Amino acid sequence: MKVLVIGGGAREHALCRSLSLDPDVTALYCAPGNAGIAEVAELREVDALDGAAVAALAAELGAGLVVVGPEAPLVAGVADAVRAAGIPVFGPSSEAAQLEGSKAFAKDVMAEAGVPTARSYVCTTPDEVDDALDAFGAPYVVKDDGLAAGKGVVVTEDRDAAREHALACDRVVIEEYLDGPEVSLFAITDGVTVLPLQPAQDFKRALDGDQGPNTGGMGAYSPLPWADPKLVDEVLATVLQPTVDELRRRGTPFSGLLYAGLAITGRGVRVIEFNARFGDPETQVVLARLRTPLAGVLLHAANGTLDSQEPLGWREDAAVTVVVASHNYPGTPRTGDPIEGLAEVAEQDAPDAYVLHAGTRREGDAVVSAGGRVLSVTATGSDLAQARERAYKAVSRIRLAGSQYRTDIAAKAAENS
Repeated sequence: MKVLVIGGGAREHALCRSLSLDPDVTALYCAPGNAGIAEVAELREVDALDGAAVAALAAELGAGLVVVGPEAPLVAGVADAVRAAGIPVFGPSSEAAQLEGSKAFAKDVMAEAGVPTARSYVCTTPDEVDDALDAFGAPYVVKDDGLAAGKGVVVTEDRDAAREHALACDRVVIEEYLDGPEVSLFAITDGVTVLPLQPAQDFKRALDGDQGPNTGGMGAYSPLPWADPKLVDEVLATVLQPTVDELRRRGTPFSGLLYAGLAITGRGVRVIEFNARFGDPETQVVLARLRTPLAGVLLHAANGTLDSQEPLGWREDAAVTVVVASHNYPGTPRTGDPIEGLAEVAEQDAPDAYVLHAGTRREGDAVVSAGGRVLSVTATGSDLAQARERAYKAVSRIRLAGSQYRTDIAAKAAENS
């Protein structure tokens, strides 16, 4: 099978890495890709938001499966265009992707499906914002209703900061704060059958100790030794399956990757948000543990035959990923800095640790930074402590001027496991 992956971040590198190891994949392409993805897939140029162009490229390549990585192309209808061309595609329709594209839409779906989530208000005027902030009190949770590349959420004790963020958005969802640890749980679905993956936890704050501004994610780990063993089954029954069933009932079936961001509160599991695609950086650790070849699972979802998929196999190993970000991230990042040490990691740390590229590009013989989150250094080990040690050893070999990373990814979980 020939596979085309759309996107160019660390999530897509993780997907391409797994697909490149799949014996059923005879040719692997990625558009537009990045410097790291070029080592495992043939790169092609395409406007990822242009559904017709993506469908034409897939047809030209003879792709038997297209995997749409990022959320923006999904919301823009790229999967619809590929599907209309008769090519199997892993990714929801534009209408179903509104589950991520609009926080208000997601809240409405959850209400109809009886899915547990935070109480919330949708606000479009300053008066509505003020009333909602007063109703919930601190800490304030303010979410841009639309796509914001992981940076549209503000959680703060500062009412003025919360109000400022709300007024900068056309439409916001203001909701009650959910206490307790957060969990990311992915599920592959064909719109009927729902197949959950292993849970992960990511770290959204920029600085150690969960300080600093929200980011797209600074690291992740899996498994979660502190989580209830029945968590996945509970979330499948109370969150994932009801949501998929409700979208199908509405005539907008969701086929692709359903990502549930969860809070494990004192009152039980609550949904913080849904995403319509693999999460970054959680994908890096989840796929590092997946033993089952990936392409066939995604193809079953695309073809509506997921009920025939054998149970997924998982490695006992733990996985940790640490994001190396550019200077000034999550503000306007500095780009164009050379990245050194990649060959050292490949020579001295593989196969237990490896580098997945996010914001990189090649300039001549050099690889340089080209975005905010530059690399995801990922490692596996017999437990979280070993995986963590290997990840940070590999990180120490990376040289990127002005770069930053958190030093406490999975630290607490490793200590307590």
